[in-house]
Amino acid sequence: MKKLVIATKNKGKLREMTEAFQEFSLEVLSLADFGDLPEAVEDGGTFEDNARIKARFYREKTGCACIADDSGLEVAVLGGAPGVLSARFSGFHADDRTNNEKLLEELERAGVEESPADYRCALVFIGEDGEEFLTEGRCDGRVRNIAKGENGFGYDPYFYVGERTIAQMSLTEKDKISHRGEALHKMVEKLRHIYKG
Repeated sequence: MKKLVIATKNKGKLREMTEAFQEFSLEVLSLADFGDLPEAVEDGGTFEDNARIKARFYREKTGCACIADDSGLEVAVLGGAPGVLSARFSGFHADDRTNNEKLLEELERAGVEESPADYRCALVFIGEDGEEFLTEGRCDGRVRNIAKGENGFGYDPYFYVGERTIAQMSLTEKDKISHRGEALHKMVEKLRHIYKG
């Protein structure tokens, strides 16, 4: 059975992405399956740059086909921040709680309770033979300073699409509208000729 490495240790991302590739006869692995791998240096200026850096790095380290995403939140009133720094918004040892605290602080500093925002995702696949694909997705909404919902991860409790947050949606609902869901659906289409051909 062919192997596909999803270049993440984020359990939320892993769950979403594993689900997307269920139609293929694949052994889906995560970075956790390879022990103590070094971290890829994500120093790109765009989501696409960072996804490509990760996919190439872990393809080389694991010897398997690899798929990597870089995604994040862009808040209009913050000039597009946190952007590519979404995972590290509150510093090097950031986590969901500290990043969301930083988001609320920045909204307060800007003197607003909410702002238009979007989630962005770039997904890069690199096959064992070096074949490379990029897909992208976007979800438009608003961030508000009131958290709602227990599902999702990251900024999901503060990201509203209509009157509901992403964290109030089921995985199936989220998949239909999310930035990662859009990028994954496009990627599945591109990979069918490899894994079903």
